[in-house]
Amino acid sequence: MPLLEQTLAAIGPTDAKIMAEAQREIDYCLKPPGSLGKLEDIARQIAGITGQVHNKIKKKAIIVMMADNGVYSEGVAMYPQDVTRIGADFVTSGRMGVNFLANYAGADIIAVDVGIQVDVDLPKVVDRKIRYGTANFLKEPAMTREEAKRAIEVGIEIANKAIDDGYDLIGTGEIGIGNTTASSAVLYGFTQAPIDRVVGRGAGLTDEAYEKKKQVIKQAVDQHQPNPKDALDVLSKVGGLDIAGLTGVYLACAARKIPVVTDGLISNVAALTAIRLHPDAVQYMIPSHISFEPGAKLLKEITGLEPMLDMNMRLGEGTGCALVFSIIEAALRMIEEMGTFEALGKSRDEIGDHIMAYRGKFPQ
Repeated sequence: MPLLEQTLAAIGPTDAKIMAEAQREIDYCLKPPGSLGKLEDIARQIAGITGQVHNKIKKKAIIVMMADNGVYSEGVAMYPQDVTRIGADFVTSGRMGVNFLANYAGADIIAVDVGIQVDVDLPKVVDRKIRYGTANFLKEPAMTREEAKRAIEVGIEIANKAIDDGYDLIGTGEIGIGNTTASSAVLYGFTQAPIDRVVGRGAGLTDEAYEKKKQVIKQAVDQHQPNPKDALDVLSKVGGLDIAGLTGVYLACAARKIPVVTDGLISNVAALTAIRLHPDAVQYMIPSHISFEPGAKLLKEITGLEPMLDMNMRLGEGTGCALVFSIIEAALRMIEEMGTFEALGKSRDEIGDHIMAYRGKFPQ
């Protein structure tokens, strides 16, 4: 069975029974019910993902997919396209924005060339190039359907190897000039939402370039007519290779029962693509922050992924993932380290009955 189909077949829902057991442990901690908010949600979700109440993160990684976008030639990006290649150098030598945050979080970076426009001869870059950047999707489809599928399978393979190497918490990041245009086009292709809700200024476009970006996206989607019910069709016609690679990362983590953290706009568009390929994939995703890009709010509405942080960030690279890794680890320590109602001589059953009655009167 081909890798994508095999991975999709392995994805199922998280374990509701274990989540209920985890909630029982959380409620037995000495605190008012629900008082630790999203920390409780995270601990419960990870229990459902792993199938065990007690969890501890051993190794963290951010998988950074890197690719160029042919639509760059339409003047939709502020920086020269060489920045993608330079970014590959910087992220593997510790000089990108994500690096200092990953270092702080104790996370490793796995940098993957899935479609940079030139050859990248750097020892720390994983070379899985599908093609030298996408085509200009205003003139022709960004890539073939087969290329989109192969890029997704690159993401699956990279994530599978990371999991085999012992990584049990994975974040998603990307580097690629023009990729906010590609991600916005994918979002527009899926939703046909008002263009101002979908498209932002990316790395800081002028008013004129911003209007051009919106025009290019709308014209490309109108021209290619991607089928919103066919994720591969949308991805291949107006997407990016980095988006496809990250889609595969999400699917692999869902299939392997590993929590995976979403980052900004591009990362969440990839998350939406993975969800369209298998709806249960969303249950394995933990959102980090909400991007300053307008499409981020639309993505939150569609996916139901409620970000933890709102810091006006729009850098990408996996920076938001690095920030919330420590929050996720703190959530897991709650069950392991917090005092319980045992100190008051109360059993789990007594506390459980009390909390069930409380929630009956005051629904959460």
